[in-house]
This record gives sequence, C-alpha cells and structure tokens, in this order.
Amino acid sequence: MTGRIAALWPFALIALVAFASRMVWFGDPVADTDEQLYSLIGAHILQGQLPFVDLWDRKPFGLFALFALAHAIGGPGPAAYQVLAAAFVALGGWLVYALARPLSNKVTATGAGLLYPLLVYAYAAFSAQSEVFFIPQMLGMLVLLRDRPGDTRHAALAMLLGGLALQVKYTVAPQCLFLGCVALWPHRRDALPRLLARAAGYALLGLLPTLAVAALYAALGHFDEFFYANFVSIFERLPLDTGRFDPRFLRACAPLALLAAGGVYAAWRLNPPARHDHYKLIAGWSMSVLVGIFMTSSVYIHYFAAFAPAAILLALPLLDVRSRARWIPLALVLAAGTALLNIPLHSRDTREEREGVEQLAAMVAPHVGRSRDCLLMFDGPTALYRMTGSCLPGRFVYPDHLNNALEEPALGTSQASEVARILAARPGAIVTADSSVTAQSKASTALVEQAIAQDYHPLGSVTFRHRTFRAWGRND
Repeated sequence: MTGRIAALWPFALIALVAFASRMVWFGDPVADTDEQLYSLIGAHILQGQLPFVDLWDRKPFGLFALFALAHAIGGPGPAAYQVLAAAFVALGGWLVYALARPLSNKVTATGAGLLYPLLVYAYAAFSAQSEVFFIPQMLGMLVLLRDRPGDTRHAALAMLLGGLALQVKYTVAPQCLFLGCVALWPHRRDALPRLLARAAGYALLGLLPTLAVAALYAALGHFDEFFYANFVSIFERLPLDTGRFDPRFLRACAPLALLAAGGVYAAWRLNPPARHDHYKLIAGWSMSVLVGIFMTSSVYIHYFAAFAPAAILLALPLLDVRSRARWIPLALVLAAGTALLNIPLHSRDTREEREGVEQLAAMVAPHVGRSRDCLLMFDGPTALYRMTGSCLPGRFVYPDHLNNALEEPALGTSQASEVARILAARPGAIVTADSSVTAQSKASTALVEQAIAQDYHPLGSVTFRHRTFRAWGRND
C-alpha cells in the first residue's frame, strides 16, 4: 500500500495544482470570450439544435459536444465546463510527467508535470479554451508511439486519438501528420504496396471522427452548411493587420522560447538526454506544433498554450535536478510559473467581472423573452443570452460574427443583411460597447446606431475588463 501511494503522489500533486490554480475562475460566466459561445452552442445541442445550421461557428463539432457533455452532467452554469477543462489540464500534466520520466528522474518529471498547468494558464487557457481539450490527446499520441514503436495496435489507437483531437480544433493537423509519419517510420522497409496500405489505414482512422460527423450532417441534409463552416470559411476570413505574428507576442512568448532554447542547448552541450530517440521525437513534434499555431492567417495569444508542453519537455535537460545546477533551474522556473498565475490580481478581476455582468443581465432581463423580444448582443458577453433567459435572434449569436470587419466575407451570408434582419424583428434589447477589440464593420455598426437612435433608450452601462458595455431597451 505504501508503495502504491508513493507511485501515485506525483499524479495527485499535479491534479491538485491543476484544479487549485484555476479555481479562482470557477463560476465566472465571462472568464474568457470564446468559451461563452462554445457553452451556448453546447447547451443548445442538448435542446436538439445543430451547430453550423441553427447556431453558427467554424470550430469542429467535437468541441461543442464536449461542452454539451459538461452541461449535461454539471448543469447550465459555467462551472460545468470549467471543471471539465481543469480535469483535462490535470490529464495533460500527467502525460507530460509520463513523457518526461524516461528523460529525467521522478522529481524532475513531477516538476515538469506541475509546470504544465501553470504555463497553459499563463497563455490565456485559464478557463476552457479549446487548447486545454486537444493538448492531452496529442500528448496521448506521443506516449502511445514512443512506448511501442512499430506496434500496430498502439499506432492505430494513436491515429484515432488524433482524429478526436481534430474534432476539437483543426490546427492539430500538422501534429497528426507528423505523428502519422512517426507511426510509419518503423515500417519504412516494408514493400511499397504494404506501406501505402498501412498509411491509408492510419489516415482513415485519423479522419474517421470527422467523416462520421460529415456523414451525420449529410444524412440530415445539411452537409453544405457543415462543409462551409468547417473547411471554407476560415480561408475567407480576412487576416489581422499585424499578420500571423503580432510583434507584441515577442515579449509574451519569451518564457516558452527561453525554456525550449535553454533545454536544447543543455541537451547539446551540458546534459545530453539518456534517451536520444525520445528527445528527438519530442523535438520533431515541437516543430509540428509551431506549424499548427501559424497555419491560419490570424494568430492569438492562447494558440501558444499548445506549445507549453513542448517547451517543458524540450527544457528537461536544463531542468533536470541531477545536473550540475541541481534544483536551481527547476525551482526558478516553477517559481516564475507560479508568479505568472497572479492570483490576487485575477481574484479581483473575476470579482469585478461577475458583478459587472450580473448588473448588465439585470438591466436587460426585463426587456427580453424566451420566444419573442430577443436580445441582440452586438458587442459584449455572449453569456448574457443564458443569464437573461433571452431567445436567440438568429444563427449568428457570437457578437464578433456581427461586428468584426474581418468576418464579413467569411460567414456565407452578408453580415449587414443579417444585422438588418435581426433589427427588423425589433429586438427587446441591444447591448453595445464603447470601444472595440477588432476592426468594426461600418455597415453593421451604422445599422445598429441608427436603430438605437430611432427606437431605443438607454438602460444603463457597466464597465469591466477595461470596456464599457451599454444596454438599450426598445422604446415601446
């Protein structure tokens, strides 16, 4: 029994840190922006509505299914998906530990596992961003392919796991392609027809979850909507003015870059890893992670959370407590990671956010209904639809899809026409913001401003997240 406890303590400690570091956000309905939409769509799946058809976004079906599962188990509130996300973070930390163990001792591997929840938190995946859900699946692929190279069953399971990750976010495709090649490498001397057959089989397993979703939509007569949202719209979205890499990311990404570069240097000159084959596998996979981050025209800071486990694993030769520096590098990195949590600041932020969005919901709720007088969230928290009990004004419920100029050619319909249609139905209330976070659609903004001037009166304003949100009620 004592030996079993000794074997499990790293996993218990990693889980404790994963949950404790994120608990400050549990229950915050506006902790992050994207997850509010995922939650809304997931909750409406449980009511029989279809993503891409009844409610629009371009993320894969599997991501919404995870949020639907969270709400089915934990109820309609944000804590349901935030607790599920914390469990996935704990799983990611355990897998980082498992990957680190052959390259270091138990203490160093545990430190690596503890660093994982701290770093993904620091890179804006502190609540329920899609990264926290797909990272453990990619790490699982690595474990399966590392432990039994050439084993067909392990490789097949890895490909299926990668296929499930694709249904969370398609940017894992370069990782899946790289790891698919890793699975084929032990068979490189097979006859070409046999090798091609194996490659086709692995590819089919990887595509199976996506093909199953496509078949479902085809059977329901909505394949076109599925295909456009999943595979066309992202290429029609206009790029950010800053391009793929915002210069402001240089400072933000420095911790990951320093970790990875320091580890590679240590592996080369100071502390060569005991298993060169494992370390080279991690290095190659790390490059595929970077390709995935930059494969779309717009890159956001939370995308770099995907590189956190890669940076940690590359840094193992530097962090190893058996090296000449002993505990110092690992202790310093863990201390820095803990400082990045900035719990006092985030406690204040989440308290202000909760109070602010509850005030906003209280202003709006009397003016909207479940079947008519819907709310129009033109700019502000999508969570208000749930919090006010409002009906949804249309397929496009994410404010960014209605106001962001970059989205204008990427919705499959005219952005201004959709806003005009919603306004023609006379929403019971409209929420706007004094300042924008993206380039705004001039046509859509003009329509909303004109409607407010003619038919709406101010209900009040609330400031949180350094933005002021205004609620407007219909005059009658």
